[in-house]
Amino acid sequence: MSNPDRKKPFDVRTVMRALADQDHPMLERWAGMADAETAVVVDARVGGHSVCLLGIESKPVARRGFPPTDGPDSYTAGTLFPKSSKKAARAINAASGNRPLVVLANLSGFDGSPESMRGLQLEYGAEIGRAIVNFDGPIVFVVVSRYHGGAFVVFSKALNPRMTVLALEGSFASVIGGAPAAAVVFSREVDARTAADPRVAAVDGRLTVAENGHRAALAAELADLRRAVRAEKLGEVAAEFDGIHDIHRAVAVGSVDEVIAAADLRPRVIAALDAG
Repeated sequence: MSNPDRKKPFDVRTVMRALADQDHPMLERWAGMADAETAVVVDARVGGHSVCLLGIESKPVARRGFPPTDGPDSYTAGTLFPKSSKKAARAINAASGNRPLVVLANLSGFDGSPESMRGLQLEYGAEIGRAIVNFDGPIVFVVVSRYHGGAFVVFSKALNPRMTVLALEGSFASVIGGAPAAAVVFSREVDARTAADPRVAAVDGRLTVAENGHRAALAAELADLRRAVRAEKLGEVAAEFDGIHDIHRAVAVGSVDEVIAAADLRPRVIAALDAG
């Protein structure tokens, strides 16, 4: 209720500790891997099963040193960057054939900045997909918040039939999220709604009949108003998109197996591991 859009930051290690058996220590692997902080890899036990537990950091991570001007100032939550993609692929390959994989995903996709593209983001993202295809053993993938973008492709049931995909109630799963869909796919709809808004139409009408001495001030007022109203309409279209492409639609089309309550996270993961 307090986080309906599932966008508030949280510490993924806390969720991982809650899922893991409390009577067995957790061992974080590659914890010091530079620039790979948004992927968290832990060896743990869940319901007595030795598992590789992979979490996606869900709060911003400050960068060391001076970041390039064509890259992000900080590592954003729910996003895989080149080195964190490399760490995730390495973890999946290391677990293959000897223990199950459990993924806790708040994952909006891969970073697409020029810096990340130079850093082999596409190649490392493809390595994750190949690791999922070749994985020998059960995979339990849990959507704890959001699941969009390239992540929707590389962590897909279509790539590995032994993958069980669960999603917490209120989470979102689609190829593209509501905000980018509104900004890119439905930009014409957003523009049309902005132009049809009574506030914009009123100022536009005044500008049409204004004398030359007042036109500059009205034009500046209209430009500011259009920006503000367009931001509102972007939010409206994004909310409508997320409302249609909710987690239950993902179940209906087969991308997700089951929607579960947060309180059932641990028992349902254990049941999936037992079945696997």
